[in-house]
Amino acid sequence: MPLPRHLPASRRAAAGAVASSTASCLHSQSSPPSFSNPATSAPSITTTTSHLIVNHKNLHCQSRQSQDLFRQLTPKHTAKMSTMPAQHGHSEACCNVPPVVSKGYEPKGTYEELGGYKSYVTGPPDATKGIITIFDIFGFYPQTLQGADILSTSDHAHQYQVFIPDWFVGEPAPLSWFPPDTEEKQKSLGAFFQKNSPPSVAAKVPDYVAAVSAKYPAIKSWAILGFCWGGKVVSLVTSSPSNPFKAGVECHPAMVESGDASKIAVPLALLASKDEPADEVAKFEQNLRGPKHVETFADQIHGWMAARSDLEDERVRAEYKRGYEVVLKFLGQHV
Repeated sequence: MPLPRHLPASRRAAAGAVASSTASCLHSQSSPPSFSNPATSAPSITTTTSHLIVNHKNLHCQSRQSQDLFRQLTPKHTAKMSTMPAQHGHSEACCNVPPVVSKGYEPKGTYEELGGYKSYVTGPPDATKGIITIFDIFGFYPQTLQGADILSTSDHAHQYQVFIPDWFVGEPAPLSWFPPDTEEKQKSLGAFFQKNSPPSVAAKVPDYVAAVSAKYPAIKSWAILGFCWGGKVVSLVTSSPSNPFKAGVECHPAMVESGDASKIAVPLALLASKDEPADEVAKFEQNLRGPKHVETFADQIHGWMAARSDLEDERVRAEYKRGYEVVLKFLGQHV
């Protein structure tokens, strides 16, 4: 079925390319669990704090992008999903996504230390293709881990090992910070986003891929997948000179900037929710130079494929599954 419309170099080089392609303020998203960072940390990249709420005194940067992301994370977007039928279904025999577990999911993978970061690893050890997943600000959530397990083995013609590194070293954003409706929560989120900027993480990705490749030499080709905050990381890495990936995927990405798209030279898919700015998504699609898949899941909230997904809702569960089918189809064609 046709899709709807839609190594490593020096760390210094990566950081330079990343910093130049990112606007002054970041949006949102996380960092999680344990092991400490490698001694050779990425070069510092100055990033100002996001303006997350209406109180202009608490945070320094009042970027439009940060305001957009804050709106994506506020309670008004948790309304019950519509019953609009799914479109562009992907049910080819090669992609047999198992039934989605709505509650109490037990991850199939294990945790390893790779490149100095605690990493969730799932998929067949003899796979020749790999996916680096950049999770959202909430870290190792069951919905995100289930998605990684789905990607690893659901396409029998193209199996992958999936790796989710913990860039935040055991300190993801707690759900108790949401909604950020107090001065204390605002300050906490502002500090979190300032500490965990997409440019600083994107600069570390090529070296992380090199470390994983050294331990898993059977993997010959790589893709990168990012959720929300991680979507911006995907844009920055795939547009940098040290990009090690053959394709990228952004799911309900934060900080969508059309200017990033024109620098991306590999196939890229963008799965938007109803909460991403439609005009910027359209411009982003127009500026992509290579093979692309851009689709909006019009009745889904920002986060429906990761930690914020309410999988007990039948409609959300169906679109969660369909989203991963779209990703598998795209990666099967380009990785």
